[in-house]
Amino acid sequence: MLVTNMPCMSRAEETRQRILETALELFAARGFDDVTVEEIASAVGVSHMTFFRNFPTKESVVASDPYDPVIAAQVAEQPTHLPALERVRRGLLAVSALIDDSLDATTRARIKIGVNHPRLRAVMWENTHETEEAIVDALIRTGTEPFAARIAAGACLGALMAALLDWARHDAGEKLGDRLRRSLEQLEPVEQ
Repeated sequence: MLVTNMPCMSRAEETRQRILETALELFAARGFDDVTVEEIASAVGVSHMTFFRNFPTKESVVASDPYDPVIAAQVAEQPTHLPALERVRRGLLAVSALIDDSLDATTRARIKIGVNHPRLRAVMWENTHETEEAIVDALIRTGTEPFAARIAAGACLGALMAALLDWARHDAGEKLGDRLRRSLEQLEPVEQ
């Protein structure tokens, strides 16, 4: 879901990025089910084993999300006197600042491919559930009651998912990080 800013890529990171971009192009052109790992590897000029060193499954090209530890850490770092919803919201806002805008097109392609394929939608939902669990665990470890932790995580992730799906469907020129921040602003507490 989120990609951090990396100043320069190593050769391994460049290979991973080439595999990702080539796979997404092939999936968009021919459909996810009609592209094999071998075809992706061949198009990139690597072996299928190199593909699997970078992505454990073909589905993970579209649905991988290695940022749960970063999200959980940012949520856990928020002041514990704040309500759970605000702690999650602020933690996710901090993570949204790490998004590399140069990868917006890749992220948009991944989301479009994923939401239009039943198995990938299920994998993406499972990734979101794992993110929720990481957030809930971070909140509970820092003193939040489990029910409040689950509601806060679900509310914030619901806002993010709605924003991501809308952003992927309607390219209005808005950067992903800006869209995510805007969605989280909708949950900002209103002073009365």
